[in-house]
Amino acid sequence: MTTRLQQQSFLNKVLERSDLQSINDAQRATHIVFRIMRDMMLNRTSEQIEQDLQGQTSESEQEILDLWQDPNVMVAFFSRISPAQNLHIKPKTFMLRLKQEGALPEGVSPENVTGAVFSALKEILPSERNQEIASLLPGELRQIWEQA
Repeated sequence: MTTRLQQQSFLNKVLERSDLQSINDAQRATHIVFRIMRDMMLNRTSEQIEQDLQGQTSESEQEILDLWQDPNVMVAFFSRISPAQNLHIKPKTFMLRLKQEGALPEGVSPENVTGAVFSALKEILPSERNQEIASLLPGELRQIWEQA
């Protein structure tokens, strides 16, 4: 079981690269960014990313796995069994969900937070997985991913 201190390595990157002010905000926002990303991909792609994260991170960075896996057991279960996979989520919908579900603080843009999470994630994943994720993202989201 990872400790809160261990989670700070990935989450500190998100904090440093965004306008968020606390680890709790970074953790909540990261969970939501990852949840929306998983909604946009097939289960096998999500599972491959999870395997990549297991293989690419040191023991001290394993917190990324806790962040990738949905903390809401019911959401995680229904996401796995749902026939609705690979959802076509528009960039504006992605940002609206992040703002609302992530309870972003006043003055923090979802684009800023998304870029921070994408940047930290890209550092861990292999380049072929980064390319695969880029191919799944539409318009502005792809631009944010590529600039991260």
